[in-house]
Amino acid sequence: MLENLTEKLAKALRNLRGVGKISEDNISEALAEVRQALLGADVHFKVVREFIERVKEQSLGQEVLASVTPGQQLVKIIHDELVRLLGEGSTELSPIRPLKILMVGLHGSGKTTTSAKLARLFKKQGLNPCLIACDIYRPAAIDQLEALGAQIGVKVFADKSEKNAVELAQKFEKDAIAEGYNAVIFDTAGRLQIDEDLIREIIDIKKSVNPAEVFLVADAALGQEAVNVAKHFNEAVQITGIVLTKLDGDARGGAALSIKTVSGAAIKFAGVGEKLEDLEVFHPDRMAQRILGMGDVVSLVEKAQEVVDEKEAAKMAEKLRKAEFDLEDFLSQMRQIKKLGSMGSILKMIPGLGGIQVGEREEKKMKQTEAIILSMTPQERRNPNILNARRRLRIAKGSGTEVRDVNSLIKQFEQMRKIMKMMKGGGAKKMMRSLGKF
Repeated sequence: MLENLTEKLAKALRNLRGVGKISEDNISEALAEVRQALLGADVHFKVVREFIERVKEQSLGQEVLASVTPGQQLVKIIHDELVRLLGEGSTELSPIRPLKILMVGLHGSGKTTTSAKLARLFKKQGLNPCLIACDIYRPAAIDQLEALGAQIGVKVFADKSEKNAVELAQKFEKDAIAEGYNAVIFDTAGRLQIDEDLIREIIDIKKSVNPAEVFLVADAALGQEAVNVAKHFNEAVQITGIVLTKLDGDARGGAALSIKTVSGAAIKFAGVGEKLEDLEVFHPDRMAQRILGMGDVVSLVEKAQEVVDEKEAAKMAEKLRKAEFDLEDFLSQMRQIKKLGSMGSILKMIPGLGGIQVGEREEKKMKQTEAIILSMTPQERRNPNILNARRRLRIAKGSGTEVRDVNSLIKQFEQMRKIMKMMKGGGAKKMMRSLGKF
């Protein structure tokens, strides 16, 4: 998201090298580039104007510290303003228990799936969540919610025969609390556009169940339209937070950077994929770092802590130390990396690597490597030395690849294992000596 802004900002700041003091003359061109990048990302024009004015006001006349360049100082100012724009210090949820959350939004925004994702996240955090299906107009929505609830092991309260959404919400709220659930999520009906009936029903449900939070689920790809939707819902039911979906897709970022200022509601969560685990707590400071190409190491570490098995990691470290790494271990490590997300999303979190493009070719290569290893027998994975021509031909056919692809993988693996053996027991010096011969 907002790769265009990152590139344009880097280009603009090159002009500030060697400048001893930030002035209106030497930042005017840089801020013009930033303005164009923000507008190109579909950020609301009023938000852009106010943002540029604040950055300019804070920048003018500031003495540049000896330890930083004018460009770095301007980046710091822009970073802090982006954090403020995205909703600094406003992402905490209500401490009230049971925590009742009313989910609202237009049809197609991903509201039902997001409700399940939120329930999964709460369950992981130690809460005891449940879902209440309040969409009385689409039986398929109820079926979807029940299916998602079954996947994550969360109870879904539903009644397809009930034709009054308000009475249904009231009834199941009492049942949920009586059964000891401390996080109750109401999935309400959506419409293709905002209408009076939709708003009236949501207002009545809100009055009847008195939720601590009202979350608007908005599609980030809608850009400024998502901001307008948020504004209308906020005027009607005073939304307390926003969940932006599809931030991993083609969204240009305008919704994320505009929605807090225009609607008054902060972004609480971000949908970053189609899987049920692809919902993140929204951190304005981390998002600002990603936008500015600084990466997001904290989020990457948190992801790794979630998916990496500590015992498996310790076992793998010992194998690496003893240079006993085989193809079965290689496959295991590939799968651990895949749990973190796509290679492109991982690189964006590493400072300095966000600009590296990882396309379909690289992702396809990883899938091909996995297919080749899976086409081997356990014995062949543990001892690649037995892979003769006949075995390699069988593996190629089984994985839908060519023999040369199998040969290439084995060659790369053997080179890696050779380096590991040279590193073993002070072998680094030997490795350096051998490299010096080339």
